[in-house]
Amino acid sequence: MFYTMNIAGLQRHLPICPVTDKLYIAGFVIFGDPELTVACARDLLKVAPEYDYIITAEAKGIPLAHEMARQAGNEKYILARKGAKLYMRDIFEVTVNSITTAKEQHLYLDGADAELIKGKKILIVDDVISTGESLLALEALVEKAGGIVCGRMAILAEGDAQNREDLIYLEKLPLFNPDGTVME
Repeated sequence: MFYTMNIAGLQRHLPICPVTDKLYIAGFVIFGDPELTVACARDLLKVAPEYDYIITAEAKGIPLAHEMARQAGNEKYILARKGAKLYMRDIFEVTVNSITTAKEQHLYLDGADAELIKGKKILIVDDVISTGESLLALEALVEKAGGIVCGRMAILAEGDAQNREDLIYLEKLPLFNPDGTVME
């Protein structure tokens, strides 16, 4: 089963995947799709608020944050990691529960990046926002580092995220029943 949609002027066929026995989602992955990544970054930048740095969480938001920063001429973007790395110092950490992850996750921010964030306007970007748990974790990291969240952006808003007034996104992504029909 697939769900076909237009995103940033491009048609894509998304596989419909089970989350639970009663809830299915359309799998949206920009990894390996540079045409879509470039188009989505372009369209999001058209409506992005003024910011100092972009931040995203590892891993699916990385191509988007990278391409947005490249197109905007930014020298750097910030990455919240899912695991602390040996080269990271003075680490900031928050916990997150995501719809697409079966267990509790942690996000880590390097202390050097936290210093850059301090007092700056930070734009949070991701590929899909659904429950908002990952978004909350990124907000917590930014605030813990002394940054100011100036905007929240995603390529797609799924489920209840579509009703958020604080979220800028390109398209709505429905949730699905086990038979592949759109949930009402």
